[in-house]
Amino acid sequence: MTAPPLADRPPLRTGRLVAAVVALGLGGFAIGTTEFVTMGLLPDLAEGVGITIPTAGHLISAYALGVVVGAPVIAALATKLPRRAVLLGLMGAFIAGNVLTAVAPGYGSLLASRFLAGLPHGAYFGVASLVAASLVAPHLRGRAVSSVMLGLALANVAGVPSATWLGQQFGWRTAYWAVAVLALLTIAATAWVVPSAPGNREATMRTELGALRRPQVLLTLLVGVVGFGGMFAVYSYIAPLITEVTGMSRAAIPLVLLAFGVGGVLGTAVGGRLADLALFPSLVGANVVTGVLLALVPVAARTPLTIVLAIFLLAASASTLVVCLQLRLMEVAGEAQMLGAALNHSALNAANALGAWLGGLVIAAGLGYTAPGWVGAGLAVLGLLALTASAVLRRRELRAAAAGGLVAPHAEPAVAR
Repeated sequence: MTAPPLADRPPLRTGRLVAAVVALGLGGFAIGTTEFVTMGLLPDLAEGVGITIPTAGHLISAYALGVVVGAPVIAALATKLPRRAVLLGLMGAFIAGNVLTAVAPGYGSLLASRFLAGLPHGAYFGVASLVAASLVAPHLRGRAVSSVMLGLALANVAGVPSATWLGQQFGWRTAYWAVAVLALLTIAATAWVVPSAPGNREATMRTELGALRRPQVLLTLLVGVVGFGGMFAVYSYIAPLITEVTGMSRAAIPLVLLAFGVGGVLGTAVGGRLADLALFPSLVGANVVTGVLLALVPVAARTPLTIVLAIFLLAASASTLVVCLQLRLMEVAGEAQMLGAALNHSALNAANALGAWLGGLVIAAGLGYTAPGWVGAGLAVLGLLALTASAVLRRRELRAAAAGGLVAPHAEPAVAR
């Protein structure tokens, strides 16, 4: 990921720089809140529009599918446009999707509004990452990009529990109005403190989408879809799991979500350090640990203490997996800078859709709210198989390069540039 040149722009003062990164992170906070609050309010949504909980799970899938579709398409189309203008436009579309959710009269309109709200998600993180990287010196770009991602992690600590409580107390629609307000604040802050930045005039849709022809990119995306999909198979139905199986009250749901959020922040921090030490081994390790924890969910759900601990650890391992996936994807995406930054979110939300769908299937089949744990463990195994294929392919590339006397194919991690 090569950031826009800085030669024609004076360095930002520290205060302005911090404010700009915080503004970009605020957008991530709003997006993370709307993405995960639906899971905490799933019983309320189901009751509000007269549907079953498994059917309400399709609302999670609709949002995720919006991200899957929007991330590559918007990133490829917007690569030449001014970055700040793109950010403002994406936040405007995000507001519209959440307002439509808040006023949706029935299940059909609710489903459509969640899809629309998801469209700007991945592209926002792609553009925001590029802008954040362009504001600092090369050796600080990784930290700047991580700060944007931190908004997403912090949403699970503060935004999701707060919005869940708000939705329980004043009606589920209130939660989405609150998200719209956060997005409006993001627009104001971005317009005020984020400097203007030109797009990449040399990029084309063909060069951006060309990254999708690379086998290592496709394998990494597959790891994200199936390896991380297992976490969503469980987390999508966390509310009925802890109330119907563990026997906790509805009032405890925000506390469990808070534990998940704290684990996510810890995993994000640890994941960055592990990835710096050994990216691919850390990616494999995070996938394995996540799979083991998912398999333990049916046992952990027997008591409040063990399920809260399991959810905390699951969030930490899954967040480590996300960080490693992000860096791995940016490493293998080459020069498709905006698309590479956005594709991870596309993959993760495909995982969201897949996990919520499969989890709903086994619940609807009468296997109970613990069954998604086994589904998740199976998906983690598929992720491990994709990582094995990636390692084998890399070994073959190295051997072929050595036999031909060529330099082995290698793409320097974008955040290190």
